[in-house]
Amino acid sequence: MTVEIPDIRKSWPHAINAVTIGATSAEGGTRTSTVTVGGETTLPFYHFEGAMPNKPVVAMEVWDIPAEDWPDPIREPFADVLNDPGTWAKRCVDAFGAEMICLRLKGCDPNGADRSPDEAAVAAKQVAGAVSVPLIVWGCGNNGKDSEVFPVVAEALSGENCLLGTIAEDNYKTLTALGTAYGHKLIAESPVDINMAKQINILALDVGFPAENLVIFPSTGALGYGLEYVYSIMERLRIAGLKGDKVVAMPMLCDVGSEVWSVKEARAPESEVPGWGDVKVRGPLWEASTATVYLLAGADILVMRHPEAVRLTKETIGRLMGGGSG
Repeated sequence: MTVEIPDIRKSWPHAINAVTIGATSAEGGTRTSTVTVGGETTLPFYHFEGAMPNKPVVAMEVWDIPAEDWPDPIREPFADVLNDPGTWAKRCVDAFGAEMICLRLKGCDPNGADRSPDEAAVAAKQVAGAVSVPLIVWGCGNNGKDSEVFPVVAEALSGENCLLGTIAEDNYKTLTALGTAYGHKLIAESPVDINMAKQINILALDVGFPAENLVIFPSTGALGYGLEYVYSIMERLRIAGLKGDKVVAMPMLCDVGSEVWSVKEARAPESEVPGWGDVKVRGPLWEASTATVYLLAGADILVMRHPEAVRLTKETIGRLMGGGSG
């Protein structure tokens, strides 16, 4: 007797937008490579159901000031370059294979060093001059200060087609105008809520910013710290986009490194947590494990810190895409 096995593969009516970051000299920038994310017509790595034309990419994080609060395991690979964001970025690319650099303007925080917009622009140009990969530029997190800083930084990087972030309800008008004026893409941030993710995208679209120039940042939690909830939100966003909801049919970004290296499981020395193992091994594994979960949820860009975590994650991406290493 022959038993027919039904074909349960699913097809989706819509594709996720493809977003290209970076601009070569022919496109008005100075990058020697660009990165395109998104474009999926299926759930993450369901190659048997649809297409994943662009693999997820790993960006490494660089600060405009020394990262004094990073624990030793993550400071050690960069200990001699933390005072120079350009050299720091170059090491991330040349030694550790970063496909993008995420410059975080921590020095502009008014509750910290309170650096000026001009100082932020200097750091941005240092990084842009030191590496030729596409750039993410992330503000200090204070929307008022970011609204002062980004006009100067966006102009300094005009034509480079960077990914700027993040936009929220009280600053989207400023950043969408800058993205349009200087040719940059934007990260739309929401606090782990699918309706709020839709709302910030709608606000950007309503002022004329193209959906194809947006990347969704649905917030990020480290392994053991709400990761499952974030996963469910990302999964719902991806399914809604594939079903045809154009308001959320955008690639997704996860800020993995900053979340992971703030929790004790990744940073506490074994002397404080006996039996947990060497933090130099545990920390990178915590970051790589968190990144892998988000890949399965639909992350297209992962912002990471530790070189070993980056290596493991790129290797995982390569295998999930059907190859060897990332």
